[in-house]
Amino acid sequence: MSYFAPPRRIETTVFSRLPDRYRRPRRTLWSDANRAGKEVDSFLEGPSFDREGRLYVTDIPFGRIFRISPDGEWDQVVEYDGWPNGLKIHRDGRIFITDYKRGLMLLDPNTGTVTPFLETVLSESFKGVNDLVFSANGDIFFTDQGQTGLHDPSGCVYRYSADGILSRLIDTVPSPNGLVLDATGTVLLLAVTRANQIWRLPLHPSGVTTKVSIFAYLHGGPSGPDGLAMDQEGCLLVAHPGFGSVWRLSPRAEPLDRIVSCAGFSTTNLAFGGAEEKSLFITESETGSILRAELTVPGQRLYSHAE
Repeated sequence: MSYFAPPRRIETTVFSRLPDRYRRPRRTLWSDANRAGKEVDSFLEGPSFDREGRLYVTDIPFGRIFRISPDGEWDQVVEYDGWPNGLKIHRDGRIFITDYKRGLMLLDPNTGTVTPFLETVLSESFKGVNDLVFSANGDIFFTDQGQTGLHDPSGCVYRYSADGILSRLIDTVPSPNGLVLDATGTVLLLAVTRANQIWRLPLHPSGVTTKVSIFAYLHGGPSGPDGLAMDQEGCLLVAHPGFGSVWRLSPRAEPLDRIVSCAGFSTTNLAFGGAEEKSLFITESETGSILRAELTVPGQRLYSHAE
């Protein structure tokens, strides 16, 4: 039974793909744990644009960060001992990485240096941090996913305040993944991968977490929701790896659009870019490609791009 009309179908094109010179398929500790021991040549994630319109992406199993020009030319910024997943650029220019192996890191794009920012919680290691987002005042919200799931619903969401205070907002999530703030900055939307859900976390000035609820259910599939983004109409865009799609949900969670991969099925994350911020760029990790879809509504202005 369906309560909604079929969503509009929007096609994608391949904007660019990881050049062959950066591909050497092999097994890694990451692929042994997360890809059943398959050889991989990359796993792209963390798309984020800088103010010059260049797209940064991470490559988890090989500890690489790439920068892609507006013309689709790739440049390797760094290769280091880590598993970089999410990447966001702070409004002060700092580039933050959520590194599954090492915690929150900072990247200097000019020198290719990666340095620790936040490695532990009161001397305990994180489970495996995944993604991050900034608030208007510079707070960092990030997920700690690790290998959690329905068997172990102990994933966490943290806030690291602009004045350096770390607080745990919730620690009962079966696989917290991508996250995004609404336009008011008072609600955090969270992809809960293994439950195939989007959760809604109201944010209170006191820091107390209450009334966490399910904003939307996804239908299922071999994997659940991953990266999230918002547009200027308050609609949520959800990358759904395993289904090769990005869903656009209304502020009331009605499915409006299905943006369909023209390449593989592993649509992991997404970012708005282009001259009017109406182009959606999607990391497709099965083929190591960046997909592009043209939309009619621009993306929500990110606090990382604030002047």
